[in-house]
Amino acid sequence: MRVTFPFFALVLAGYVAAKRRMMPLEAIGGLNTFVLFFALPCMLYRFGANTPIAQMLDPAGIVVWLACALCMVAGTVKFSMNERIRWNDAAFGALVAAFPNTGFMGVPLLVALLGAQAAGPAILAIAIDMVITTSLCVALSRLDGADEHGAAEAAKKALKGVAFNPLPWAILLGGVSSAFAWKPVQPIRDTISLMADSASPVALFTIGAVLARSQMLAAQHEQGPLPAKDFVPVALAKLIVHPLLVYGVGRAVQAAGLPLDPFALTVMTLVAALPSASNVAVLAERFGADAGRIARIILLTTAAAFFTFSAAVAVLR
Repeated sequence: MRVTFPFFALVLAGYVAAKRRMMPLEAIGGLNTFVLFFALPCMLYRFGANTPIAQMLDPAGIVVWLACALCMVAGTVKFSMNERIRWNDAAFGALVAAFPNTGFMGVPLLVALLGAQAAGPAILAIAIDMVITTSLCVALSRLDGADEHGAAEAAKKALKGVAFNPLPWAILLGGVSSAFAWKPVQPIRDTISLMADSASPVALFTIGAVLARSQMLAAQHEQGPLPAKDFVPVALAKLIVHPLLVYGVGRAVQAAGLPLDPFALTVMTLVAALPSASNVAVLAERFGADAGRIARIILLTTAAAFFTFSAAVAVLR
């Protein structure tokens, strides 16, 4: 808890700053842009360049993370749908259950806890979630009143969004630099380091501000109180079911003889124990889903993860 406390304290600071209007809501977009397009790509590039390429392309790790992500999506959609929650809301609920906040929170937190070697499995998880899990859930969200062409078109749009997202490209460039032992010239390397060092504190503060903004905007459009059964089970699935699933599947893969490193399994289990990715609320808003429900899930997982994630660390370390 000594290591995790500052990370969650920064999230709380950002939440309070936005909630009390100490920072204009309009400024949050600028913070998000700085983190997404400048600081975080530099951090991911630096970790990728310093991580052996075999760790980022671990076949057993890919099998475990992808299988668990698909199980979380399928299970959440199945158990979420009711007379109020149809494909659009169920799909984004599934995404928020399967997509941890690995980029903004997970990589710096896990590196602080476990060392630089934790970056490899965490980066692998980010890549799968950004490219496959997100695209699948966006496609599923279009099934309300749409044929298979509507879902296919949504998947294409999601993949186009991935193509313009700087994070996968930063990971790819870092992997190429690692594979060929390329290093930028010293002035560029120093600039990357400055940007990378700023990523963690600014990203964590931004998470809190984004959560506060999502909650305030959602409250303006709500027609009535949201039943707890529509968001609490998804939050519990994210914080409890997801890490247990990753650990269980990982142990099964090891028992089957696949070369999954125990340290990589520990990192992936802790990644799964992270709170939900805060950017899902923005994505849900863009596609017309219930952003209030998604914001509640993200807020609940972020608050509860201070205890559940700390407990997972205590058990697994």
